[in-house]
Amino acid sequence: MIGEGTEISSHVVVKGPTTIGKNNHIFQFCTIGEDCQDKKFKGEPTRLEIGDDNVFREACTVHRGTTQDNELTKIGSHNLFMVNVHIAHDVMMGDNCILANDTNIAGHVHIGDYVILGGASQVHQFVKIGAHSMCGTGSIVLKDVPAYVMANGNSAKPHGINIEGLKRRGFEKSDIRVLRSAYKSIYRKSLTLEEAMVEVKALEVESHTVKLLVDSIESSTRGIIR
Repeated sequence: MIGEGTEISSHVVVKGPTTIGKNNHIFQFCTIGEDCQDKKFKGEPTRLEIGDDNVFREACTVHRGTTQDNELTKIGSHNLFMVNVHIAHDVMMGDNCILANDTNIAGHVHIGDYVILGGASQVHQFVKIGAHSMCGTGSIVLKDVPAYVMANGNSAKPHGINIEGLKRRGFEKSDIRVLRSAYKSIYRKSLTLEEAMVEVKALEVESHTVKLLVDSIESSTRGIIR
């Protein structure tokens, strides 16, 4: 099913079962809803769901899910996928993300809202990237990136809170100050993660924004970048 207002340019392949929402723009040479590349995939009836107002620039590829997960790849709304981005099977992506040219997202990756991935970023399977985080150009992401954190490098390492991004989205100065304090507890005080989380959770009384950071760390199964 393709929603009202969605524009699909020439030389685009759409396979399914795939659902595409309203007002998306899919540029030429994209492949949407293709079988995944997982060798365990045996042609089962898996799905792809795409929300509204997304832009897929030239040569993007998005694969359906597998029965080893939820049989679903899901993309939210208002995302920008620049040229030659690959979204593998079972990826779960939120809203308002930007993935720059040649970025590759492996299977089973979860990406929160307002995430920015610089050009040629490579994200390992099963990684979780928290909301409002940012990875620089060429980042190799092998572990989970907590919410609000900037990362860069091979392998990606933390480089502070995404302050400019938070300012653009209207975060209060007081909330950003508290998030910076939380970051210092996790990354600057030579504490174990368990010790740092005691300090970080105490900051929730000062700003509700800390809860998203806490949740992104506590939900990690691969361990966070440190």
